[in-house]
Amino acid sequence: MRANAKQVGLIFLLVGFWISPFTLTAHQVDYEFIVAKDGSGDFDSVQDAIDAAKAFPAERINILIKNGVYKEKVKIHAWNTKLSLIGENKEQTIITYDDYFDKINGGRNSTFHTYTMLVQGNDFHAENLTIENSAGDVGQAVALNVDADRVSITSCRLLGNQDTLYLSGEGNRQHFRNCYIEGTTDFIFGGATALIEESIIHSKKDSYITAASTPEGVPFGFIFRDCRLTADENIDKVYLGRPWRNFAKTAFINTEMGAHIAPKGWHNWSKPEAEGTTFYAEYNNSGPGFTSQKRVEWSHQLNESELMKFTEENIFGNWTPERE
Repeated sequence: MRANAKQVGLIFLLVGFWISPFTLTAHQVDYEFIVAKDGSGDFDSVQDAIDAAKAFPAERINILIKNGVYKEKVKIHAWNTKLSLIGENKEQTIITYDDYFDKINGGRNSTFHTYTMLVQGNDFHAENLTIENSAGDVGQAVALNVDADRVSITSCRLLGNQDTLYLSGEGNRQHFRNCYIEGTTDFIFGGATALIEESIIHSKKDSYITAASTPEGVPFGFIFRDCRLTADENIDKVYLGRPWRNFAKTAFINTEMGAHIAPKGWHNWSKPEAEGTTFYAEYNNSGPGFTSQKRVEWSHQLNESELMKFTEENIFGNWTPERE
């Protein structure tokens, strides 16, 4: 008789140190389902496991995804609250798909249908996964679209080109830690409030890292803290951001910036009126790409008192992100 998912999780805890490179902690061992390409789990499809999970559960539901390449579009529905997807190994547990704007061919809003993974369930957590849009450099092609509140992403790789990571939903709060995020144009974009920390942000083309669309009156947009900005070879003109909407807010704090960052730092997207409404800020950054004296005059170098506003309590309110 095959052991159930919870029993398998316990076995992994006891012997995982010598049979597999798991980095899972004890509170993640009580698995509802295990997904495995080789048929050894409860499902061989990530989406099938999600669809089998209880709607609006009282307690968190953990799904373990074993190493493998899962080519599928994955949707965490609005009723899949308190759901965690935990990969066996972030380099070898890969969820990938290859939709892009022209392939969807659904009109001006085709971008929003190109995702590999769409998160609409609140209190979602992902860890040790690669989420990839493999379409290539062919225009807008989203890898991960987070359209939910209280979402935490830890130790994941988000791979793509243009529009890799879409952080959406007015009032939504999202947290990323110890991640690798790569792309070309506007590869971190949207209107949510997001703290991205201790992560590598990698540019693959001379273009723009962020395109925030922070709604008017929302105090925080994108905050990068303790990150590293890196790039492919021969990349030497990357802007920190440009405003998708005119009240865009983006801040880089304690971040190491490679030489690929353009001295001016920020771009107005050919909208001079946005210069008076955006809030683009930096504090205590370093590296050859940090040239504070050359930044556009409508950006901000924060002082100590201004920095004090960027606490997690102010950013997230009563929510404490999952960090394990």
